Amino acid sequence: MYGSYDGWPGMRRAGAVAVVGAVLLLAGCSSSSGSGGAGPSGSSPGSGGAGKSAGAIGQRPRGSDPYWVNPDGNAARQVAAYTEDGDGENAGLIEKIARQPVGEWIGPHDPEAEAKGFTEAAEKADREALLVLYNIPHRDCGQFSKGGAADGHAYRVWLEGVAKGIGDRRATVILEPDALLHMVDGCTPQEFHEERYDLLKGAVERLKQQPDTRVYMDAGNAGWRTPDTLFRPLRRAGIEAADGFAVNVSNFQTTAASTEFGKELSAKIGDKSFVIDTSRNGNGPYSGGAPEENWCNPPGRALGETPTTDTGDELVDAYLWVKRPGESDGDCKGGPKAGDWWPEYALGLARATK
Repeated sequence: MYGSYDGWPGMRRAGAVAVVGAVLLLAGCSSSSGSGGAGPSGSSPGSGGAGKSAGAIGQRPRGSDPYWVNPDGNAARQVAAYTEDGDGENAGLIEKIARQPVGEWIGPHDPEAEAKGFTEAAEKADREALLVLYNIPHRDCGQFSKGGAADGHAYRVWLEGVAKGIGDRRATVILEPDALLHMVDGCTPQEFHEERYDLLKGAVERLKQQPDTRVYMDAGNAGWRTPDTLFRPLRRAGIEAADGFAVNVSNFQTTAASTEFGKELSAKIGDKSFVIDTSRNGNGPYSGGAPEENWCNPPGRALGETPTTDTGDELVDAYLWVKRPGESDGDCKGGPKAGDWWPEYALGLARATK
């Protein structure tokens, strides 16, 4: 899934929070079945992006949107750059992204420091951190985002760092996008399945030892397979111990379709609740071009519902922006490498948003 990774952007201090390492550069999922494109491009309080610090981006009202807005993310820095250049129109467009909370993807090198930095920054703002874990061994079955931990032991050590970094602070964790799905669709070789199921189950159990951490296991999207193909693998991966599952991560399926899909799946796994990634689904999925690349930087897409826990549906815990809008799915359709901030695409998403 998600995009090529070949390095980490440099880090700097943002406010009082210093985070060692940087956020994972990810992007579009290359599965021909359309399992989605994800990815952040790096800003742990402050990295990558437009090269400017915004400093004027605040938090959303806590009542309906309890998640932390990174005031120094890529979109915020782009706003600052446009503003400095006197381009108020484009600055206003990118603010549509910069003012919303997005997922912070934990990198491989110092997970404890990163998780601590994000959760401490969120706690200081009286908000909750939204974290994404994407480091499973044999990740993306050798495709755009190949990589991950060297083996099961390395993954468990990394996960322990994440858990310690979270501590007793509030966090919502989206667990390993595509890790389960690539076993279901056969992309991940059979020889790695047993260990992966064990790692996913262990990850849920370990993260749930933290007193204020919620865990949602990735479960695909409405355009990929059916709930009938997923509920048994989810059970085997330990969904019972999780708070629920996530759908549409980095994909473009509509919120209505995602809700229907999620409810059908929920009914098969004990009525578990779920969250929906609405970051880029405002115009639904793209149907032009080669079907196997519909996920990769599709044109004409739009931002979806802004993040909120006030969904009006008892089974839908939140609409989240897990994928970070404006970051490339990969070097397709004129885009930069996966996970890189792409201001032209960000502007397109913002302009198309109703």
